[in-house]
Amino acid sequence: MAIRKILTEGDPALTKVCHAVTKFDQKLWNLLDDLKETLEEAHGAGLAAPQVGILRRAVIVMDENFEPIELVNPEIIAQKGEQDGLEGCLSVPGMWGYVKRPEWVRVRAYDRNGKEFEVEGTGMTARCFCHELAHLDGHLYTELTDRLYTTEELDELEEQEDEA
Repeated sequence: MAIRKILTEGDPALTKVCHAVTKFDQKLWNLLDDLKETLEEAHGAGLAAPQVGILRRAVIVMDENFEPIELVNPEIIAQKGEQDGLEGCLSVPGMWGYVKRPEWVRVRAYDRNGKEFEVEGTGMTARCFCHELAHLDGHLYTELTDRLYTTEELDELEEQEDEA
C-alpha cells in the first residue's frame, strides 16, 4: 500500500469522465488499498480514483461508523429528500461551500472481487456518496455552491451565530 498525492483543483484529471473498471485484479486491489490509506492519512470522508490521477470508476466512502466502503463502478439508483450543508474536498483544500444533496441515497456498485451489491446512506454518508460519485464524471462540489468560504470565514460565521 502507498499514500498517493491528491490532485488539487485546476488539474485536468479532475475534469475527466472516468472509465469503467473491467478487470477485478491485483491492480484494482492495490488502487483500492492506496485510496483507503491515502484517505486515512488525509483524514477525509471520501476519495475517488481521479483525485489521485487514476481515471477509473472507484471510490472509498467512510460510513457513519467511520468504516470504509469500497465502491467500484458505482451508480446512484435511488434518492429521497433534501439536505443543505457544508462540503469540503481534499482536492479543494481549505475551502468550504453550502451544497444541496439528497437526504437518503441508494448506490449499486461492485466490490473488489466483482460481486455486485447495494448500499444506502443518509445524512453525511448520502452526501459523501453524491460528492465522490460526481468526481467520477469530472465534477467538483464547487460547481454546486454559490460561494466558497475559508476556514477562517467559517469560524467567524460560527462565532456570530453563537453570539446571536
